[in-house]
Amino acid sequence: MDASCVSAAAVIPDGLPPSPWQFSCDLEVNYGSDENASIVCAAIAVDAELQPDKVRRVMTVTDGKLSVHFEAVEARFLRASYSSFVDNLTLATKTIEEFGPGMQL
Repeated sequence: MDASCVSAAAVIPDGLPPSPWQFSCDLEVNYGSDENASIVCAAIAVDAELQPDKVRRVMTVTDGKLSVHFEAVEARFLRASYSSFVDNLTLATKTIEEFGPGMQL
């Protein structure tokens, strides 16, 4: 997994009012196939953000990679959302590793 966190406030051009979504974080996980990345995305997508007025999350699947972009109004909301997301991501990933390709229903 590769993740990087930055404060969007550092890149706001001079003269513009700061956005309320001052904190952002991007996460990208390579699952090796669109199928696996889409399964994880669909499994996690059912859990909406608990405070959508404070945290936004956008997930995309491209070239076998799940990309997630978070934005939040405060660092503590970003941290809590990111941490919870990684817990769910880990569970979904381990489930695919255990029961994924070749599994017979």
